[in-house]
Amino acid sequence: MIDLYTWGTPNGFKVSIMLEELGLAYTVHPINILDEDQFAPDYIAINPNAKIPAIVDVENGLTISESGAILIYLAEKYESDLLPTSGPERYDVLQWLMLQMGGVGPIFGQVHHFYKFSKEDIPYAKQRFGDEMTRLYGVLDAKLAKTTYIAGNSYSIADIALYPWVARHEWHPLDLNEFCHVKRWYDTLSSRTGIKRGMDVPK
Repeated sequence: MIDLYTWGTPNGFKVSIMLEELGLAYTVHPINILDEDQFAPDYIAINPNAKIPAIVDVENGLTISESGAILIYLAEKYESDLLPTSGPERYDVLQWLMLQMGGVGPIFGQVHHFYKFSKEDIPYAKQRFGDEMTRLYGVLDAKLAKTTYIAGNSYSIADIALYPWVARHEWHPLDLNEFCHVKRWYDTLSSRTGIKRGMDVPK
C-alpha cells in the first residue's frame, strides 16, 4: 500500500498515473496547495521542501519526494518494464526523464505562471519562457518523429513524466497541431486507462 500526498498539478499527476499503470493500491491524501496545506507541520515532516507529490511506502516505511525519484522507485521496486533495468535503453529513458525534470517542467511551469496566474503583464517573461517552451516542443517533436514513444518504441516513465505537462497545452501560447508528432503521441497516450484514471487524482 502506498500513501500518496498530491494535488491536481502536472507533477502530482505523474505519480498517480504511475500508480494506476502499475495497478497498485494506494490511499490519496489531498494537499491543497491553494490553501497552503503543503506548509503544514505534518506535511513538512514528510517533505521538508513543502512540495507535492510525496509518497510513503507503508510496507517498509520509506518516504520519497520529488516526482522523478518516485517514478524510478516505483518502477524498480515493482520490476516494471516502464524502466529498463540496464543497458542503453535504461539510460535513454532516464535522460528523457531528466529533460522533463530539468527543462520541460520548470519552463512550462513559468509559462503557466506568467500567462495564466501572474497579476502583472510582464512581456519580457512571457517572451523568454514562451520561446524556450516552443523550443522544447520542437525537441520533443523531432524525437517523436523517429520513435513511437519519447525514449524509443516502448512506453516508459519518461512518457508518464511528460504527459501531464503537455496535457495543459491549452495554457500554452501555441497550437499543438503545429507539432504533429507530439500531437500523435499525446492522443495515443490520452486513450490509456492508467492515464485517464491518474489524471483524475485527487477527485
